[in-house]
Order: sequence, then C-alpha cells, then structure tokens
Amino acid sequence: METLTREVKKFATDKKLEIEMLQVREEYRREFLGNISHELKTPLFTVQGYISTLLDGAMEDKAIRKKYLKRADKGVERLIYIVEDLDMITKLESGDLNLEITEFDIVELIRNIFDLLEMKADKKKITLAFENEYIRPNFVKADKDRIQQVIENLIVNSIKYGKKEGTTEVAVVNLTKEKVLVRISDDGEGIEKQNIPRLFERFYRVNKSGSRSEGGSGLGLAIVKHIIEAHKEKIYVESEFGIGSEFSFTIEKANKKIES
Repeated sequence: METLTREVKKFATDKKLEIEMLQVREEYRREFLGNISHELKTPLFTVQGYISTLLDGAMEDKAIRKKYLKRADKGVERLIYIVEDLDMITKLESGDLNLEITEFDIVELIRNIFDLLEMKADKKKITLAFENEYIRPNFVKADKDRIQQVIENLIVNSIKYGKKEGTTEVAVVNLTKEKVLVRISDDGEGIEKQNIPRLFERFYRVNKSGSRSEGGSGLGLAIVKHIIEAHKEKIYVESEFGIGSEFSFTIEKANKKIES
C-alpha cells in the first residue's frame, strides 16, 4: 500500500507539473500571437489609411500625394523588415541558416560598425568608444556578417535606451586561450530585474510604447541570441535599473597570430 501510495502521489505530481507547463506554453502562445498581430497591424493600418485617403480624392493634390505615398512606403518597409526578421528567426530556430565561418579581426569590424552608427548616436549626443583606447587587433572565427548583425543590434539598443550625452563602450577581452568576450555596456536607463529573463523573447518589449516609437521589429534580441547559440556560444546580460546595461557574448579565437 505504501508503494502504491507513493506511485499515485508521484503520478499526481508529474501530471500537475505537466498541466502547469502546458498552461505556461498556452499563455506564451497567446501572448506571442497577440504581439505579432499588433506588430503587423500597426504598419498595415498606416498604409491602408494613407492609400484610402489618396483614393478618396487627396491624390489630386501633388504635395499631399507625394507626402502620403512616402509615408505609406515607410509602412511597407516596416512590414518587410518584420517579415524578414521572422523568416530569419525561423531559419535560425530550425537550423536552416548556414553559417559562413571565416577568420577576421573583430576590432576592425567594431570600428566599421561605429562608423555606420555614428550619425544615429550623434542625434542623442552619445559617444561610441572602446573601453581601452589602444585596443589591438583580435582575430576570431565566426560568420562575419552574422556577428556584425549581433554587435550592430546591441549597439543600436544601447543608443535607443541610452541617456542623452551618454556613452556606449565596447570591450574585447581575451577570456581564455580559445575564447574572446565581446562586451557592450551603456549608462542608459537600465532594465528592471523582472524583465531580464524575458529580454530574448520574440516581440517582448520592456517599454512597449517607447520602443515602438523608436522603431524596430521587436525581434532583434531574439535574433541576437539565436545567432550566438548557432555559433555554440553564450550570451549574457547584466543591468541595474537607472544605472545602465551590459550585454556580452563569447566567440571563438582564430588560429591567426596577432601582428605586433
């Protein structure tokens, strides 16, 4: 009887855990569908609104026609951006996205990203800099385009949530003989502790209204995580609300010797 009682209790506990897991998955599914619906609906309604206005007679005014077509075009661009990101994350999750592994200097890559994002940072008077001013070349082995996408996304986020006249610093650290750690830190608004575990979920936004006004598909950090995991590497986040955030990830060192 004792054995039977234990087995019944274990069966009941296992079933309870299974039901709770199914409830969590169902809640996640509903939230995901609601989020993707919202993300697609906003630009769709924008495009529809401008085109309907033009069809209702505003097309005759050349100035309004040009302005509204430009705005509708931006809405279409946003839709394409969301669909392309969804396509990429689906391929990453299913393992269908092939990585083109090469050896490259990650320091040079970061300098190029700084140049690309300089104007974006200047709008908020944010300084983009290396933690160590005299940083040397550091060769790694990875998919260069995908790693650029990761670093670019993390720096764009640091600008988006950074404080005006603040700083975004990037460090490249020799972690072990085989690994390099890339660290992107800022002195921005930071992230509340309860939001950190969900940061890499698709469409999850810490500040829903604010971040939507800044643009983006809501898939950036999810893509970042999948790219890093596709390289069999790790990504980390530390943040203190009101102080700033730090994202870091590991990457494999190349066999190439660093020139002195």
